[in-house]
Amino acid sequence: MIAHATPMLTVGQKAPDFSVLTDNGKPVKLSDFRGKKVVLYFYPKDDTPGCTREACSFRDGAGELRKRGVVVLGVSADSVESHKKFKTKFRLNFLLLSDAQKQVVQAYGVWKEKSLYGRTYMGLERTTFLIDEAGRIAKVFPRVKVDGHFDEVLEALDPSTRAPAKAGGPLLRIALSERRESKGDQPAGSCCSCG
Repeated sequence: MIAHATPMLTVGQKAPDFSVLTDNGKPVKLSDFRGKKVVLYFYPKDDTPGCTREACSFRDGAGELRKRGVVVLGVSADSVESHKKFKTKFRLNFLLLSDAQKQVVQAYGVWKEKSLYGRTYMGLERTTFLIDEAGRIAKVFPRVKVDGHFDEVLEALDPSTRAPAKAGGPLLRIALSERRESKGDQPAGSCCSCG
């Protein structure tokens, strides 16, 4: 287990390449997506309330992201099997990457000292990186607050888009509405059990 924090990457730096297993047990490298924009988001743990809401917001907005040529990759230290269950349970439509050895979280500087009830420990800090087509960091969202984060990402991808200040604002409702119309399933804003 990694016992120390490393500095977080900054805008303009080359995004470190990595090779890890996906939720389907196959290896993937960041460089496999060269030429595409990538939303690389780090989250603490599968199937927890905040992480589920974040994953569902990316799932529900996948159509909007695809229109912009964006690939979404979720990363945590959970196992491939945990990722597989999480992806199936919430019908996630993007890859989850297993960083069980914590090499990627270390390389991106999101393995941080945290504290809870006066106890300090090392843990993954919820962070999102936008990576451009050339493999450089275009935007960093440190210490992400889940509510409204999808809209922040959309705004960063297209600065002419004015994201709302509140969670579940117009951009998310548009993406959810498009998804509902194309799938004919859950009402806008619902996400299995996190809705």
